[in-house]
Amino acid sequence: MPEVLVPSARWERWVGNFSTGHGGAELAVGDGALRGAAVDGSHFVARLPFAEPYAGPPDAAALAAAVVPPDAWGVLLVRKGGFAVARLQGPAVVEHKIGQRHVQGRTKAGGQSQQRFARRRDNQARQAYEAAADHAARILAGVPVVVTGGDHVAVDAVLADQRLSSVRVVAPWLAVPDPRRAVLDRAVVDAQSIRVEVVNA
Repeated sequence: MPEVLVPSARWERWVGNFSTGHGGAELAVGDGALRGAAVDGSHFVARLPFAEPYAGPPDAAALAAAVVPPDAWGVLLVRKGGFAVARLQGPAVVEHKIGQRHVQGRTKAGGQSQQRFARRRDNQARQAYEAAADHAARILAGVPVVVTGGDHVAVDAVLADQRLSSVRVVAPWLAVPDPRRAVLDRAVVDAQSIRVEVVNA
């Protein structure tokens, strides 16, 4: 099912629009989520951020009120072109680091030149991931949950660092471009949003 991220402040309006657009909808709670079933057969499953189960009443406002970020959590975004790591206290960023690294693009040259470029690119990527891991280990020390995004291979390479072995990664996965401050700010909002899987009839 396609997934959308809805900030808690917009959640009641989102449910209202879903109900209006599909001829009415009935809400129910099950499997730690709020579920909506519309008259026309469309339905959605809404889950709290940070892998928290929802066991409250079948009510949009109650789900929105249940969105409470942890006292300590983090965001880790990594791509070949850079990284962003942030430590948060509740909804607020208390420390962050953004870094850009040049990693050579692919070349059309063949033979030994191609192999040399590939080795250089791999070395540049490894150095970039090591730098990201150094900052992540410092900023995310003691943080119980982290939301990640960027490039799967890059994030996995950073999280393979032994200093980050205690980090628990929670959904959603954030598909982001090369991390800049605006990208990090958007990721912080998305990480705290309600995760909604929607099927339209």
